Amino acid sequence: MDDETEIRELIHRWATAVHAGDLAGVTADHTEDVVMFDVPPPHRGVRGAAEYREVWPGFFEWQASGACFEIDELDVTASGDVAWAQALLRCGTPDELAAAPDVRLRLSLGLRREGGRWAIAHEHHSFADLTEPAATADAVRDVHRAWTRATQAKDLDAIMEHIAPDVVSYEQEGALEVRGAPAVREVCAQGLDAVEHVTMETPDLEVRVDGRTAVSWGLDRVRGTGPDGEPFETWSRGTRVFAWRDGRWLLVHQHVSVPA
Repeated sequence: MDDETEIRELIHRWATAVHAGDLAGVTADHTEDVVMFDVPPPHRGVRGAAEYREVWPGFFEWQASGACFEIDELDVTASGDVAWAQALLRCGTPDELAAAPDVRLRLSLGLRREGGRWAIAHEHHSFADLTEPAATADAVRDVHRAWTRATQAKDLDAIMEHIAPDVVSYEQEGALEVRGAPAVREVCAQGLDAVEHVTMETPDLEVRVDGRTAVSWGLDRVRGTGPDGEPFETWSRGTRVFAWRDGRWLLVHQHVSVPA
């Protein structure tokens, strides 16, 4: 048996023991000075065989709820008396995996040969960070600021950058509703063409965010110069709904009005 095959069998034995809740099997092929960087704390890792044994009973208890722990991909490289392996594992309850079927536990292993056999000296477990820190109220405010700059520059492409393809807009004039990004683009183009210079801002913007949905509202002030060279200033009421898609906020609905 070559080294890579031997190490593969070792890792598969370990994963099988983990799934079976077999503590002796889990710890059998590890060095006494093993260091594990696990998903939960401590941040400095679990150090030594005794600490390594202590972390598994809690995991076994969670796994007994029906969670799986199985290798999906495994690559091994061995050279002399050291080797390393990288693996992706399906690790989660049926409900968790159904909700996120692509999620995988990432595993890196460092091994060394001791007494004529391979042993795991280091483990590193992690999941990809799925939090979205950019999905915040400040990010919604950034969209509004971008619209202010784009309106002043009369940059139609920049205005449309944060508008969803399936947007629905209730405008002050014209159709009862404007549906879809092309139609909203046409409305914006007509508005920009109707003025010489224009700025738009919402001085007292309110924003609320809940997960992947955000709502903003406030009084929109539009100032500029008309085609006749005369300055103008108007106010309207604006409510906007955003969806977090592909790492950014997109406008899915807006409602603009003036008192009747």
